[in-house]
Amino acid sequence: MRAMQVVESGGKLTVVSADVQKPKPATGQVLVKVHAAGVITTELGWYPTTHQKSGEARVNAIPGHEFSGVIAELGEGASGFKVGQEVYGFNDWFEEGAMAELCVTQPASIAAKPSSLTHVEAASVPISALTAWQGFFEQSKLKAKDRVLVQGGAGAVGTLAVQIAHLHGAHVIATASGKNLSLVKELGADEVVDYRAARFEHKAKDIDIVFDTVGGETRERSWKVLKAGGKMISIAADGEVTTDPKVRDAYFIVKPDQAQLVEIAKLIDAGKLKTFVKAVVPLKDTAAAFAGTVPGARSYGKTVVEIAAD
Repeated sequence: MRAMQVVESGGKLTVVSADVQKPKPATGQVLVKVHAAGVITTELGWYPTTHQKSGEARVNAIPGHEFSGVIAELGEGASGFKVGQEVYGFNDWFEEGAMAELCVTQPASIAAKPSSLTHVEAASVPISALTAWQGFFEQSKLKAKDRVLVQGGAGAVGTLAVQIAHLHGAHVIATASGKNLSLVKELGADEVVDYRAARFEHKAKDIDIVFDTVGGETRERSWKVLKAGGKMISIAADGEVTTDPKVRDAYFIVKPDQAQLVEIAKLIDAGKLKTFVKAVVPLKDTAAAFAGTVPGARSYGKTVVEIAAD
């Protein structure tokens, strides 16, 4: 089958096209015909991309772990789905990913695709939406009337974090670039800050939860706006390698959750949660998607690789 594999070129990690063996679902697994896969630009340098679970080096990994597609085959003992069913979700970071015509995953990691979305739109959802959901409801215990600061409100995770916090009654403050402020406001932010023109500390005070998608200096400045007992949650890539115990405590990695995917799909189909595709590219242009060099891309949302047409 056609797939994209991670390789080193000129001292940098990129992806190249390759013909690889079709995967077979093991006992309890499902095989998905991938229609579209979401792109996280930092993924090529993540530990699971370059290492096995054992810690040994991993080469030629297939990236892209969130997808939308159709069940192609059920492994022995796999239940809950049927061949031909449309699904969305993601698979283990150490598994071969979805930048390929087929990928393998667990039934517990997928759910029925939101019926109101195309496969391209659905592929932009699983990891971003689950990250926002788990950040608020597992990591920080969001409550109505909490004051929430979303750093990076127009990003793939940020757009969903703003909406989810708003839907659950929080007072939402979000940072974004000037051209995206109106979008973030429409998604439910009560207050917006152009991070290029103003210091968010001047508006964001006594914050219960900071949802950090940016890291670095932005995260460091964010500690100061938390109220006593407030919670920092961070998904910024630098949190994976930091030795700062405070940052390590704030950092978390999303995990698959079928029940949460079902709830997210219900919100989408009810028109309560909007999704945003930044750009769509064919499989052959995956390298440009990971490099962030897709011509004409929006300034918000997530880039998606289309592998099979709807």
